[in-house]
Amino acid sequence: MNVMYSSLFDAVFADSFFAPMRTVYVVSDSQLEEIKRTQREEELENIEASRKRLEESYQARVKILDDREHELQEEIKALAPAKKKNEKVAV
Repeated sequence: MNVMYSSLFDAVFADSFFAPMRTVYVVSDSQLEEIKRTQREEELENIEASRKRLEESYQARVKILDDREHELQEEIKALAPAKKKNEKVAV
């Protein structure tokens, strides 16, 4: 295993003999199912909240684009008659 350690301290404690013991929890099947259900519910809530924020952001962006499109169309309308008048004078 080629592992680069940033310090001698890291190298010593990377060895499983010196590594701290991991905590192990023993739970019943019903407790495990409840934990899984709770995690799935939290994930679902996060997805729903994320979707809501995304949709709000999308709608805000669409409104900005619609407003700008309307402004440009009005500017084009305002410039079009002046352009036609100048063309008639030039001919």
